[in-house]
Amino acid sequence: MTTAADALVFYGATGDLAHKKTFTALQAMIRHGSLDVPIICVATSDWTKEQLIARARDGIETYGDGIDKKSFAKMTELMQYVGGGGGEDQMYKNLTKALKPFKQPMFYLAIPPSAFASVAADLSQYGLADNARLVIEKPFGTDLLSAKKLNADLHQHFPESAIYRIDHYLGKEATLNMLYFRFSNAFLEPVWNRNYIKSIKITMAEDFGVAGRGRFYEEAGAIRDVVQNHMMQVLGLLTMSAPVSGHHEALRDEKVKIFNSIKPLEPEHVVRGQFDGYHDEEGVAKNSKVETFVALKLEIDSWRWAGVPVFIRAGKSLPVTATEVYVEFNRSPQNVFSSMASNPRNAIRFGISPNIEIGLSANAKEPGEAMAGENVELLVCDHHDDEMTPYERLLGDALAGDATLFAREDEVESAWAVVDPILGDVVPVHSYKPGEWGPKEAEKVVHGYGPWHNPRASS
Repeated sequence: MTTAADALVFYGATGDLAHKKTFTALQAMIRHGSLDVPIICVATSDWTKEQLIARARDGIETYGDGIDKKSFAKMTELMQYVGGGGGEDQMYKNLTKALKPFKQPMFYLAIPPSAFASVAADLSQYGLADNARLVIEKPFGTDLLSAKKLNADLHQHFPESAIYRIDHYLGKEATLNMLYFRFSNAFLEPVWNRNYIKSIKITMAEDFGVAGRGRFYEEAGAIRDVVQNHMMQVLGLLTMSAPVSGHHEALRDEKVKIFNSIKPLEPEHVVRGQFDGYHDEEGVAKNSKVETFVALKLEIDSWRWAGVPVFIRAGKSLPVTATEVYVEFNRSPQNVFSSMASNPRNAIRFGISPNIEIGLSANAKEPGEAMAGENVELLVCDHHDDEMTPYERLLGDALAGDATLFAREDEVESAWAVVDPILGDVVPVHSYKPGEWGPKEAEKVVHGYGPWHNPRASS
């Protein structure tokens, strides 16, 4: 049985991710009783603890739910700061001294991915990697080759069982709700296959542009930024077979099976787009061909899913900010009533953001003498005021040693293998105006299965 970590070492404590997400998560963890170990904050900045506390307060007030006095006071009591003002060697000597009382620390690297391997090597060099846990943020490489290299570099110092790769989509309440709905309802399993399902459509839309992150987006693009990780994880949970047990490896085994059965993408199944005005963003090359939108068709070569296309669409500067899964069923084998042929298909819709929703689209008779129908959606909404954020859940699980919601080495590499053939400029980029659903060419992707189902911003 995995034991809980006895110290949280937080690299990048003065950075942007910490400011916007992490300190809010740490306060919430303390409020809910899942964090009661020292928080050793590490950064290259020569700050004082008081400066760090002020930064944490500002982040929670600006991006979180506000300061909870009791929890915030407890968090500041647990916090220590190890800075790099005296040089890297001195910083690690100070860190070694701070960790001397602890036997199983957890190192959370909220730092640029390019530094993951070097920090892992440094921890090993200073004798801090033994019996420790390493938590890293996406992206895990930029293609299949770099992902394999990163994994190999990390494994020189940490075993796979000690590496926790964060994809915050796996910590979302809505994503877990979809997984639970699938495997806790007996009526779903008999129809969750190629015999009854016609297509699967997944959309992740954002109504804003790159939001000042042009330099980052030039290196990423929509495929690397959200498809290879977020969207593939959603697809894995949606289509995998039931795990043989509740053990974290059983669930991850089933996702790997799905990823391995997806055919590598071909250019004719991909449309890339770029919104007008992207070239004007700071850090963006004037001749950039990086995609801010992508639409693609995947094929799962398995007994359960053969012949059922999966369509994924993701982009920026679209009409709404929303993410949903739309599973469309085949039509009834016979039109008992003359109006049935024109009725919309039955479907199950999983709303992931901004609202957690499960909708069942069905046809019901319209009032009146005629046997005519209308499409209705039976809707379940889930709203909780004190809902656990993805980072609170994932950091808490990592501290406890529960790897269920973290990406495994083979999982990451299998997902990269799917998108690797169409990275770069293999597929041309089409322009679209901000506020449109991407370039018109995206409709060709769903030819014969269209149109796309456009999610709502809110209900």
